[in-house]
Parts: sequence; structure tokens; C-alpha cells
Amino acid sequence: MRIDVVSLFPDFIRQSAAVGVVGRAQQRELLQVETWNPRDFAPDRHRTVDGRPFGGGPGMVMLIDPLRAALAAVRQAAPEPVHVIYLSPQGARLTQKRTEALARLPRIALVCGRYEGVDERLLEHEVDEELSIGDYVLSGGELAAAVVIDAVGRLQEGALNDAQSAQQDSFSDGLLDCPHYTRPEHHDAWGGVPEVLLSGDHAAIRRWRRKQSLGRTWLRRPDLLTQRALDDESRTLLDEFRREYARPNGAAGNDRRNKN
Repeated sequence: MRIDVVSLFPDFIRQSAAVGVVGRAQQRELLQVETWNPRDFAPDRHRTVDGRPFGGGPGMVMLIDPLRAALAAVRQAAPEPVHVIYLSPQGARLTQKRTEALARLPRIALVCGRYEGVDERLLEHEVDEELSIGDYVLSGGELAAAVVIDAVGRLQEGALNDAQSAQQDSFSDGLLDCPHYTRPEHHDAWGGVPEVLLSGDHAAIRRWRRKQSLGRTWLRRPDLLTQRALDDESRTLLDEFRREYARPNGAAGNDRRNKN
């Protein structure tokens, strides 16, 4: 997969995409990240990329022509069709489902705004989709672009050392992930690992993990449960979790801090 990023801060994009899973995906040639600076496409000697907004008001607005020229160069750089995304707090919320869909595309381009944003006409004629990573405002789209690159890049086949890692992530099946434990088996301050995880009974472990995943979703993100139909086993497991949670010292007691 190829991701092109139009940004006034290309060094930030390159550096953030060079580490961890995404960096390894590039080394394995599973992912290609390229950057384009709109200043390189500005027609004047001052490399101007912004102007004052019509109607007055604070701040500056990014100009059409440098961004349009940068996107034209992006489209010409590779033969695959490119899906253009503008990172904006006004866009649709980025979800795991949307991330998985983007990861299946051969190519996307991310446009990073700055200042008060970009000229609306560019969005109307050059952008296919607007995406937001949350209901808050950042100084620019670069951090959001880094999030999209990481979320999409890690889903490329072969990017993760264990393919099941992505399948078991929170949101991958519409639920939050279950708790995880590692060594030591018994901690002096915080006790031991749930016995079922040490039992070697894979069916019991799968059932426990499913129950915890359902329970955590009910406690922390109940809205997710309203968006999906639960099968009989899942309803039974969720009922068990609720009963255990209701006990004074129940098995789900460590999640009490998360329920309002």
C-alpha cells in the first residue's frame, strides 16, 4: 500500500512513520509513505501557502493552488487511483471498521491542514473524504495523519509478527479487548493472574476472554453493545459478568472504577 501525505511539515511525517510497526512495514516493502510539501508548489518566490480569510476574522486559510498542484503531483506519481482524505475535526469519526476499509485500498493521500483550515473549494473538488480522530482541535493535521498511517499500516498483511494480533484488538469485532497478563505469575503488591489463564484449558480460556471482553465493553463503552446483536453464548457470558460484577468481591471487581 502507498500513502502520500501533503503537509507543511514533511519531516514530522517521515520521522513518525519510520519507527515501530509502520517503520518495519516500510522496511519489508509492505507500505510506502511519501510526503509532499505545498510550499514546493507555490508559484511565488516567497513560497506562500496561506492568505487572509474573506469576511475577516482571525487566522489564515491555506490557498487552493499550492495544494491543488501538490495533489496533481501525487496523482501522477503512481498509476494506482488515489483516495484523497482531508484530516479535519469536522470529518466523520475514524473507527476501526473504517480503518480496515482504508487498509484494503491500494493508495490513499492525506491532506494536512494548518491555520484556520483550507479553502472550502479545494475540499469540494479535490477531496473524497474528511476524517476526524476525535472531537477536539489540533494545531494541524500532521498528528491525525500519523494516527491514520499507524492504524492503516499495521493492518497490512505481514506488518505484525503475529497475524492474530490485529484480529484480537479492541474494536476489531465491535468489542473492547479482554485483560492481558504476563510474568510474574504472582506479584507481591497486586496478587496473582486469574487461574483460568494458567489452566491450559484453551476452551475455558477462550470463554473467559470472551466474557471479559463483553464485560469491559458493557462497563466502559456500552454504546458499542447497542450497535450489535449478541449471539446466545455472548448474552449468557455477559449475564454472568454482570452477576459477578454485582457481588461485593466478585470476579469483575477490578473494573468497578470504570463504571459510573
